Amino acid sequence: MNAPVAAVLRRVNRTLLGLAGLLLVVAGGAVLAAAFDLAVPSWWPWSGPDDVLLTAARRQRWRDEGWWWPTVIAVLGVVVLLALWWLLAQFRRGRLAEVLVDTGDGDAAVLRGRALEGVLEADATAQEGVAQARVALTGRRTAPRTRIALLLEPYASPGQALAGLGGEALDRARTSAGLAELPTEARLRAVKHRARRVN
Repeated sequence: MNAPVAAVLRRVNRTLLGLAGLLLVVAGGAVLAAAFDLAVPSWWPWSGPDDVLLTAARRQRWRDEGWWWPTVIAVLGVVVLLALWWLLAQFRRGRLAEVLVDTGDGDAAVLRGRALEGVLEADATAQEGVAQARVALTGRRTAPRTRIALLLEPYASPGQALAGLGGEALDRARTSAGLAELPTEARLRAVKHRARRVN
C-alpha cells in the first residue's frame, strides 16, 4: 500500500475511533446520570433510574410497516460490509504493491512488490541454516524498505545468517531493482526442537 493510501487509512481509523469513543462516552454518561438520579436537562434521553432505554411503543412503532424490515436488513448489511472492508484493510496496511525501477533512459519500470518479496524469500531460505523466511515490502515506491523474519535451524549461527542475508539476498535484490539502498529490519527466531539425550 503506497503512502497516500496509508495516510488516508490512518485518518479514517482515527476518525472512526474518535467517533466511537465520543458516542460511548455520551451514551455512558446519559445512562449513568439517569441511574444515579442526577439533575439532568429536559432534553436528556433518560430522566431517572426507573426509565427504560426503549419503551414498548418505540420498539413496535414501525414493526407493521412494509418497508421497515427490508430497510433494517439493508442498513445492517452495509454496516457489516464496511466493517469487513475496514478489517481487511488493517491486514493490508503497510505492504508496498509496487516498486519503481529506474531504467536509465529517463523512464521507470514498475516491479510488483509481491514478486520482489518472493525472490527475497527464496534467496533467504536457500541460505544454510535458514528453515523459513517471510518478507514484507514497505515504504514508498521510490524508496522501499523490507521487514524480514527468519526462522533458523537449531544448528544455525545468527551472525552467519545475517551476513548471508545482507551480503547475498539483499544485495542482489537491491542491484536488480536499481535501488541505491534497501533498508531492512530483520527478526530472527529459532525452530523449536527437543533437547537431544547424550549417552
